[in-house]
Amino acid sequence: MLNMQKKMSTAFYALLSLPATAMGFGLSVQISALSWILNTKYGLDIHEIGIVWAAGPIAGIIAQPIVGALSDKLWFMGGRRRPWIILGGLLTGLMLLALPNLGIIQKVFGASGSEGLLAIAVVVALTLDLSINVSFNPTRSLIADCTNHSQRSKGYTWMQTVSGTFGVLAYLIAVIWGNEVLIYVGVAIALLFTIVPMIFIEEPRYLENEEPAAKTESQNTAKKKTSVKDFNDALLPLYGFLVYGVYVIIAKLFGLEDTSSVSIFGLFSLSTVELVCVIIELVAIAMVLANVLKADNNTHQFQKVLLSHSFTWWGVQTMNIYMFFYVSTVITGLTEESMQAVNSWAFLVRDLVGAILPVLVLNALAKKLGMTHTHTYCILLMALGYAVIYAFGANIVVFFVGLAIVGIGWASLVSLPFAIMSEYVDQNKMGLYMGIFNLSVVLPQLVASFKMGEVVSAAPDKSIIFAICALCLFVSGVLWFTVREKK
Repeated sequence: MLNMQKKMSTAFYALLSLPATAMGFGLSVQISALSWILNTKYGLDIHEIGIVWAAGPIAGIIAQPIVGALSDKLWFMGGRRRPWIILGGLLTGLMLLALPNLGIIQKVFGASGSEGLLAIAVVVALTLDLSINVSFNPTRSLIADCTNHSQRSKGYTWMQTVSGTFGVLAYLIAVIWGNEVLIYVGVAIALLFTIVPMIFIEEPRYLENEEPAAKTESQNTAKKKTSVKDFNDALLPLYGFLVYGVYVIIAKLFGLEDTSSVSIFGLFSLSTVELVCVIIELVAIAMVLANVLKADNNTHQFQKVLLSHSFTWWGVQTMNIYMFFYVSTVITGLTEESMQAVNSWAFLVRDLVGAILPVLVLNALAKKLGMTHTHTYCILLMALGYAVIYAFGANIVVFFVGLAIVGIGWASLVSLPFAIMSEYVDQNKMGLYMGIFNLSVVLPQLVASFKMGEVVSAAPDKSIIFAICALCLFVSGVLWFTVREKK
């Protein structure tokens, strides 16, 4: 074990953050370059690109809990997370390298014509998406494994500071040198930041509440086993989102959409299936807050964390996906060229604030106020930032001021919730619960991608984008107040 790991020095926290940074940088490359290269270089249309992007949420729903559970139980190559992190880094690097070189791969495999190229492009893009989604879980679980309760907020705030800084760098590279240079930089970072740190980081063989082999294997297995009921209880706050996610996947892949329409107070319409999903989610919220299932304290708090976090990401993903429509139609005085620049700078401002604050401000506040209280106030500030943009964002100066306020919530969103949820789950099942926790991100993403797309498309005033964001973040902040601070 390195001396800096024994002392838990700042340098070790930075080193511990690099695998998650690699996956975050790969995601930034994917956001910036994947659709661009599939459309401009390989001729995929919007529908085909949409199917490729749908693999992200699907991968998160299916693969993350499975890989998380496997990484909890298996130990090889000197670690439980190490093999998955190295494999994810290798696959991410190779798939990024393949993106600008699909023509060469086509020749190697002898796939002729545009159909052969399309098939190779889809396989590469899907493998890239799966690699990033699956590898995020072990990189975040590694931080929980290598820190104790008092060190955890520092571990995750350092993760966001390092990862966020490189995320800002990714957008700058794309703006200055273009997406193709960004792809090759992404290859280097994916390989170096996953393989090299795992050579030096020593994973603990036994976790905080895990005893060495003093008991029999069967006793330990019984102790660690997670029942179907435990899994269902944990997922309770996401039932409405989950049913909608399954419906959307089936509808989009097999063309089985529900075309019925039910008017809601004359403001908007839902299909019958969507209305059922809303009812299921409202019942689930009531059951969680009232603790109808009589769950123990840790399970109940974990349910409330999932519930609160899901509404946060519903709002955030709505901004991520549709902000360009706001920039291009609401902000006055922009040329066609400047619209693209304003959109890129908007994300850069948010991510820059998100990279600076965690270590400099949030870690100290979390120690003073508690992680849950600190995160709750940041989420409410994020709602305020969205409300400012909704009301006054047509002025470009106010627009960027609002985004800077949003960045405060973003800084907390991508750091503290991981530390908070880790306090309420069995340390020996961290990978599994980190995978379940990820469902509170990917399932709302499906709602934002599809239903919010219909709402935004039909609205004559695209300011509705930030009205949705503000409302979702306000609801999330209120729900976070119900989560007890872990003593």
